[in-house]
Amino acid sequence: MDKEKLMLTSSEIGSLWGQYVNGTAVDVVNRYMYSIIEDEAIKAIFNDALKTFEQQKKQIKTFMENAGFPVPIGFNETDLFLGKQKLFTDTFCLNYLHVMTLHGLLGHITSFSISVRKDLRDFYDSCDNDAKKMYNQTIELLLDKGLFQRDPLFYAYEHPQFISSNDFKDGIFGNGRTLAATEIISISFNIKKSILAKTLSIGFGQVAGSKEVRKFLTDSQKTADGQIKALAKILQADNLPVPKSLETEVTISTDSPFSDKLLMYHMGFLFQAAQNYHGAGLASAMRTDLVATFEATILQNLMVTKNWFKIMVNNNWLEQPPLAPNRMEIAKQK
Repeated sequence: MDKEKLMLTSSEIGSLWGQYVNGTAVDVVNRYMYSIIEDEAIKAIFNDALKTFEQQKKQIKTFMENAGFPVPIGFNETDLFLGKQKLFTDTFCLNYLHVMTLHGLLGHITSFSISVRKDLRDFYDSCDNDAKKMYNQTIELLLDKGLFQRDPLFYAYEHPQFISSNDFKDGIFGNGRTLAATEIISISFNIKKSILAKTLSIGFGQVAGSKEVRKFLTDSQKTADGQIKALAKILQADNLPVPKSLETEVTISTDSPFSDKLLMYHMGFLFQAAQNYHGAGLASAMRTDLVATFEATILQNLMVTKNWFKIMVNNNWLEQPPLAPNRMEIAKQK
């Protein structure tokens, strides 16, 4: 049996479809950032990112076309307006690429884990290696420039310890306790992700053409800001540092380099992807206040995505992924 001629499963085609649409959206932003970046070291990393995705994009198209599925439209040069005023600083661009690379790592390993065909597994393994290389490049440059924000430092205990009281789970009532290192993983990461979402909301809100889109972005900014403050308050209660904001890395430009469709899709992607990380935070939380905070955050993001979906559909901006056959409708055509 030629294993590479096996039909694509629903999960495999869904993964390819999502990788293409999400990848082209980020690629458009990367192309704009490459055009405005002045720092040569940062520009070189973006050049690598553009070349890497171009190869991945071609391979995804080949997989889909060979399987008889239409390649999604995604995002392209019609969503990019080069030559506009600089909207973001070089510092923000580097931080953006770093965080989006983390998204790519998660996406590639998820796609790898649901792929059966060897050619697909080899492809996603290659994509994962590319993303790890990009992660190393971005983090090294952030460290070299003194821009990388490390998570809070802990000091070692002399011996391993065991939980000895039910108060361990209580962060509101009773004696309570300080944060565990396992909990700070999600707290710190989710704050950084929300900082990126808030900063993009500010920048995108300045340049969006539609009043409806600008309102959505303003609301998204407020939601992300509230989530940052809720998690920051928990860190500060234990005298732990909070990641630095990036709002000052947005210029005062009102000249849009992107279509409103791209602005909307990108923000929707960030809020939907964040649900994975908030869910992981909820699963690892052992304090009641953390559980309540992550639950509230997940509900807030659901409201954001509900409004996002309505705007996207009303403007005919949301491509439909491949659907399972409707057997009842097929039978009616007999």
